[in-house]
Amino acid sequence: MTARKPGLQDVTSDTSAFNVKGKTAIVTGAGSGINFCFAALLLSRGCNVLIADLALRPEAQKLLEQYTSSPRAVFQKTDVTDWPQLERMFSVANKEFGSIDIVCPGAGIYDPHWTNFWHPPRSPKSRDAPDGGRYATLDINVTHPIRTTQLAISDFLNPAHGAKASPSNPKRVIIVSSIAGQNSNLSTPIYVAAKHAMNGFVRSLGTLDAKLGIRVNGVAPGVIKTPLWTEHPEKMSFIDTEKDAWATPEEVAEAMLRCLEEPELGGGTILEVGAKQTRVVGQFNDPGPSGAGHTVSKLEESYNEVYEWLSREGWGKARL
Repeated sequence: MTARKPGLQDVTSDTSAFNVKGKTAIVTGAGSGINFCFAALLLSRGCNVLIADLALRPEAQKLLEQYTSSPRAVFQKTDVTDWPQLERMFSVANKEFGSIDIVCPGAGIYDPHWTNFWHPPRSPKSRDAPDGGRYATLDINVTHPIRTTQLAISDFLNPAHGAKASPSNPKRVIIVSSIAGQNSNLSTPIYVAAKHAMNGFVRSLGTLDAKLGIRVNGVAPGVIKTPLWTEHPEKMSFIDTEKDAWATPEEVAEAMLRCLEEPELGGGTILEVGAKQTRVVGQFNDPGPSGAGHTVSKLEESYNEVYEWLSREGWGKARL
C-alpha cells in the first residue's frame, strides 16, 4: 500500500523549456477529434507526426497531402489493441524520421454499447466475447496507453539513432485522460474507472522528468465537441443544448502543447480543459471540475435507461 508522506505535495517537476519544432511525434487516434487537432497543431509548429489510427477522416487525409516534406505527416494504420501493431508504430517512425521525441497514446472510446458494463458479454449489443477475458473499452482506454508509454520509454532510453533521453535531451509522453478521472457516471462506469486509472498512471510517472528527462503529463478534457460525442446518440442524450457548453478540440490541443513545452508544467501534471478555461488538477484536495464545458445537464436522467436495462429478467445471465 502506498502511504502519503507527511507534507507531500503534488509529484511534479519543473524542467527546462521544450520546443516541438524539428521534433517527431507519434499520435494514436489522430484520424479525428482531439488527436487530429493535436497532430495538426504539432505539424503547424514544425513537428513531424506519425498518425496511427484505423482510418482517416477527410480532414486528416488533407494533413497528409499538405505536409509531405518538412515537417511531414505519415499515416500508419494501427489497431491499438494489438501490441505488435503498437511496436510497429515505433519501427515505422524511426525509419521515416530517424528518432522519436513525443508520444501521445490518445486513441479512446466512450463506453459504446458494444463494450459497456451494462451490456455484458452474451447480450445482443456486446462485442466482448464471453470467453475472451477482456473488455475492449479497457484494452483501448487503459492497456493501450500503458503499453505505448512502456514502448516510448524504452525507445527514449534505447534510441535507434542519436542520444538517449536525459534532462539535457528531454522527451515527452502526453496522456489523454478526462474530467471522468474525478467524476462519476452510472451510465459509463468502465470509462470512469479507466480515466481514474490514467490519472494515477500519469502521477506515478511524474518523477521521471527530473531524473531522466522523460516528462509524462496528461490532459483532462471536459465535454468536447468531437465524434466521440456527436456520433453517439446515447451520449448526446446527456446534453441539454440550451444549457450546456461545448469546449473545442482545439482548446485541448493547445493544452497538450503546453504540457510538452512549458517548464512549470512538469512531469505528473494533469491539465484540465473546459470551455475557455484551463487549470492544473491538484493531486490532493482538488475541488473538482466545474463550469462551462464540464457539465451535462441530463446526466442523471440517463440513469433511468440503466435501471430499465437492469429491470429486465435475466440481465447478465443470458442473451437479453
